[in-house]
Amino acid sequence: QVQLVESGGGFVQAGGSLRLSCAASGDIFSIKVMSWWRQPPGQQRGLVAMLTSDPDTHYLDSVKGRFTISRDNAKNTVYLQMNSLKPEDTGVYYCNMRLMEGRWNAPVDYWGRGTQVSVSS
Repeated sequence: QVQLVESGGGFVQAGGSLRLSCAASGDIFSIKVMSWWRQPPGQQRGLVAMLTSDPDTHYLDSVKGRFTISRDNAKNTVYLQMNSLKPEDTGVYYCNMRLMEGRWNAPVDYWGRGTQVSVSS
């Protein structure tokens, strides 16, 4: 059984920084895609940043130049460095990993439980 655990959320003033971490544990053969998603209050969850195994990165337009996604393969961990935070960045941030538990297993999506990020103006 694979588990993802996020950490690093909190309360920060506009212009501040936070670093989110998400560590995966369990039976993991290969992680294909790591990503961060955000669910603002009263809105649907949406993709913020994605990092593939190529590696290739994709960012939501509104966070380009401010957020950086990175990974530590040895620790099965993905990070999201968030700088110059704005009130509109407020929301619950979820980690997602598309991974294979064995060489012959199909990739499966796993989600963390989320971590709250609140940015005040």
